[in-house]
Order: sequence, then C-alpha cells, then structure tokens
Amino acid sequence: MLQLATAIKKSEIADTIFELVLKTELHKYTLRPGQFVHIRVSKSTEHVLRRPISISNIDAEKSEITITFRAEGPGTKKLAEINTGAAVDVLMPLGNGYDINTAEAGDHVLIIGGGIGVPPLYELAKQLNERGVKTTHVLGFNSKKDVFYEENFNIFGETHVATADGTYGVHGFVTDVIQNIGTDFDKFYACGPKVMLKVLDNTMAMDGFISLEERMGCGFGVCYACVCETRTGEQLKICTDGPVFEKGAIVL
Repeated sequence: MLQLATAIKKSEIADTIFELVLKTELHKYTLRPGQFVHIRVSKSTEHVLRRPISISNIDAEKSEITITFRAEGPGTKKLAEINTGAAVDVLMPLGNGYDINTAEAGDHVLIIGGGIGVPPLYELAKQLNERGVKTTHVLGFNSKKDVFYEENFNIFGETHVATADGTYGVHGFVTDVIQNIGTDFDKFYACGPKVMLKVLDNTMAMDGFISLEERMGCGFGVCYACVCETRTGEQLKICTDGPVFEKGAIVL
C-alpha cells in the first residue's frame, strides 16, 4: 500500500488545476474508479499530513495513474511544484470506489461532476463505456477559466457544461442542465461539493451513487477525522466506507 511512485508528467490544465501522471506498480492492485491516493507532498513537518487526491485515469498497460487536483492550499501548492522524475510517497489504493457492475450493457447513465469532483468520473465514464454502458455527462464549474476535461468526456458521450457566472456553457448549475435534458436515465453517478450532492440526493428519482470530497488525516480509518452519519444514525468513515455511497444512504 505504501510505495514510491515516479512523477512522469505534470501540466496545468485549467486555472490552478494540475494533472500529475505517476508511474507505479499497478500490477499489485485492483483499482476502481472513485478510489484515491494519499500523498505526502513534502518531507517537511509543515506538511506532515498527507493529501487525498482522486485517481482520474488508470493506464494498466503503462503501469501509470493520473491524479488531478486544485492547488489552493499550502499542501496542494507544494504538490504542484513536484518536478518530472521526482519520487512521490504514495498510499494507494484507498477508499471504496464506484462499482461499475451496478450498470449493465445497454444502460444509459448520467454522470454529474462539480469542480474538482470531475476527475474521478473520467475513469468511471471510460470503464462504463468499455462495458457497453452509454454515458451522458454534466460538468459544473464556477467560470470558463475553471473548465477542464470537457473534450475528454466528449469522447465517451454527450457532454454538457455549466458555469455559475455564465462565461461558458449553460449559465447556472448542473441542476439547471439536468432540468433541460431531463432525467430519462437508468442511474446517476456524481462527485462534487456537498451542496450539489445534497440537491441531487434529494431530487433525483432514479437510483444513484455519490462520492464525497473530504479532508482526511490518515486515509485508512484510524483517526476518525472524516466521519459521516447514515440515515439510520450509524457512523461511517468516508476514507474507508466511502467516499462513494448509494443515494440516500448518508446525511448530507
């Protein structure tokens, strides 16, 4: 689980959004879309806590994974400074990802991403399409400068983009797009800010799955820094029981 990966490629794909390709020993693991890695961003005690970053792409043949993150705090800004060829201290794979077996060949599903919740949905869309599942995508961002992965998702199916300030795509939120395109889908899969997930959880009539974004301490269930509550009052840990949950399972 703990290993040194090698940074193969780094690029800034939108405003403060970075894509980092890591070469690692993937043959040791079975990875699922929606799982994450826990990265030590520097050797300094200032950044002693690791940062949880979703896996946006898995290339088993090359033994590479891609992580996509926003450089907004001191830790992720430090991660954005990593140079090609550098060794990266990684805990992986962590978390309970999306189960692609919940959709069958011939199904048509809706994939909904908000902001930095978009990256893990790319690998999900890729794997679902490989199973013969049709995917339609709705991506939400604050502004045009924040938009990324639209072309990536277009490869797999119809893709809609909304921006809160109206500078690109539909003026509004993912819910405005969904209102326009309708809800004639077999299932939905979503990842993004909690306020977005809460609306989807409460309004989408179909079965679905949501993935939470959360700050974490250890990443494997020891520190209890990422506890959430189920509808029945049970306490679950997002890092191990999630970050993916069925619609309606937890209190948002």
